[in-house]
Amino acid sequence: MPDDKTRLIELLGVLSVRFGHFVLSSGRESDFYVDGKQTLLNAEGAAIVGRLVVKMLRDSPDPIVGVGGLTMGADPIATAAAVASTLDGGPHIDSFYVRKEAKGHGTEAYLEGLNNFPNRGRVVVLEDTSTTGASAYKAVERTRAAGFEVPWVLTVVDRQEGAAEFLAERGVEMRSLVTRAELEAARA
Repeated sequence: MPDDKTRLIELLGVLSVRFGHFVLSSGRESDFYVDGKQTLLNAEGAAIVGRLVVKMLRDSPDPIVGVGGLTMGADPIATAAAVASTLDGGPHIDSFYVRKEAKGHGTEAYLEGLNNFPNRGRVVVLEDTSTTGASAYKAVERTRAAGFEVPWVLTVVDRQEGAAEFLAERGVEMRSLVTRAELEAARA
């Protein structure tokens, strides 16, 4: 039976990765497309991603109390990680969502789930697929503005097209579960 990372690469290859001609949300053209939600909304894919994210968080030398990111790409990852954190006997890792636009009523907040973090703390911003890093950084800025410390961003798939460098220039490390190179090697 393959380990979680190997199985995630297999699932991404079957459910999410396409080669051809695509226009990305950044406006860039690419011969490689990852629709990560197809794997993240698959029961097995969600369970695997949840376990892998929790393992990375637990391996962090400083405690991470939560995960979240821009809706909707980060939503299934945050939920999977929160659920997985309740199954391994360690401290629970709660989740939050970062809206693309402030809620137009009630609290008019950008972040949902803040009641789970009365003392705020260290959280990791999540992304399903990273190309430029701009979306992840928007989530980092909004999360920091809400009083959290964000030491790093975790993406499921790093397209290896500049996101890590963009974030590093802004003082944020990026880590990934899988890279484009790993997906291409599995395809060969």
